[in-house]
Amino acid sequence: MAKHDPDLSLIFQALSDPTRRTMLARIGLGAVPVSELARPTGLALPTVMRHLSVLEEAALIRTEKTGRTRLCHARPETLAATADWMAEQRLIWEARSDRLEAYVANLIKDA
Repeated sequence: MAKHDPDLSLIFQALSDPTRRTMLARIGLGAVPVSELARPTGLALPTVMRHLSVLEEAALIRTEKTGRTRLCHARPETLAATADWMAEQRLIWEARSDRLEAYVANLIKDA
């Protein structure tokens, strides 16, 4: 698969909602029909569809219609790309923290 640059703003916006995170966790276990995703939420179907469209716009899921059933599938490559970005950020911040720690230790030693 070609490397892609995910739209992190859309991804983090999609992940900011606990209902969408719950849906995504369920979809991550395997393809699931929309009706099954809607059942435990207690939400109206149009509301569930809006949540799913946000996840789909962020490329976290894809949907397909088979007969009368709409199935939702996870797109783990998007989460992997997001995790890569977060790992890079973590390394940057850990390096900054290490430099600050060394600086403070030097100040204490010289005092």
